[in-house]
Amino acid sequence: MTPNTFSPDDASGKPEKVAVLLMGYGEVEHYEDFANYNEQALNLLTAKFAPVPLWLYPPLAKVLALFDWHEWSHQHGQFISPHNAIFEQQRAGIEANLQKKWGDRVKVFKAFNFCAPFLPDQVIPQIQAEGFDRLLIYPLLVVDSIFTSGIAVEQVNNALANHSGARADEHWLKGTRYIPSFFDEVEYIDLLANLVSEKIQKELAVAHLPSQTGIVLMNHGCPHKAKGFTSGIDESQALYERVRERLINRYPLISVGWLNHDTPLIDWTQPNATLAAQNLIGLGATALVFMPIGFATENHETLLDVEHIISGLRRKRPDVTYVQMPCVNDHPLFLEMAADWTHDQIAALLEADALAVDLSMAAVQAQEVHGHSHSGHHHHGHGHPHDDHGHQHEHPEKVHTH
Repeated sequence: MTPNTFSPDDASGKPEKVAVLLMGYGEVEHYEDFANYNEQALNLLTAKFAPVPLWLYPPLAKVLALFDWHEWSHQHGQFISPHNAIFEQQRAGIEANLQKKWGDRVKVFKAFNFCAPFLPDQVIPQIQAEGFDRLLIYPLLVVDSIFTSGIAVEQVNNALANHSGARADEHWLKGTRYIPSFFDEVEYIDLLANLVSEKIQKELAVAHLPSQTGIVLMNHGCPHKAKGFTSGIDESQALYERVRERLINRYPLISVGWLNHDTPLIDWTQPNATLAAQNLIGLGATALVFMPIGFATENHETLLDVEHIISGLRRKRPDVTYVQMPCVNDHPLFLEMAADWTHDQIAALLEADALAVDLSMAAVQAQEVHGHSHSGHHHHGHGHPHDDHGHQHEHPEKVHTH
């Protein structure tokens, strides 16, 4: 399909344009931003699984900021996360791949869940101002659930409500689509397995037997109970199983390792990455490869947390070789496949008739539906059933149960 396949259907003669909104967490680049970052993370993520009262968020965010500052600055020599820079490389690389096919009718924007100036509420007005009227929401997270990628949709919905456009009777956005995740995309699974195999062959095969080479495939930790939200355990587990089955015949010592947040009172996925590594060492592993599969972009969890895990293991077992691998990041194959996954959705947005959504009708519709259901419920609740002869049966004990 070429970029000019579709003809414009609006009265102005302007072609429809699709904004691809690539969404990630974002990470702190200035230590004074820790408290604000933590407060937003508490509101969007922690609130969905931890029993923490709202009033506690601001002081708790400041306390957590002190721990973050100590870890990043003192323990890791003024560490600054590379996440945002890598995410920009991913955005630019995916856009370059897309524009080979679609030209300037498609542009890739980025939004961070927790970091200004790229919060969705800041980026959505820019998308509108640049004349894009169709939106593809694309969280660059492997795990998809209402718990993780869902916060991206939550923030986009809030932004669209805040920036509905100049016309009160019609929203400026004429179409939306969503890409959930790629935990089951064959190309991604193959890439992960190949990266691990290549690393072992290049660095470990000379000194370790395949049966003594352990592999910890690291997923984003998930709470088992998240106030009714699906937390992504099923998708993460499925991703692990598919990568594992590509490696298990050559390397039998493989375990999932969940990168959990040590939040009190929360039942997290197990085994965590530390326990997974200890288990493999107990089974005879003389070398361990730590490969993040549940993260597409490097961040402090895949860097600092894994470094802590490896240093703790090394203190107890210095005889074991430890290899820490990066995420797929801006690997050319990943950027190409990440662009390929959007083509069908972009085509659907360009082909579809423009939506005409009158937001003012939402409240009216809700009232109408409520009115109908209430009257129907009232009528049904106080009616008396008839027998085969048309006589009513009184059931006084059931009449006033509402």
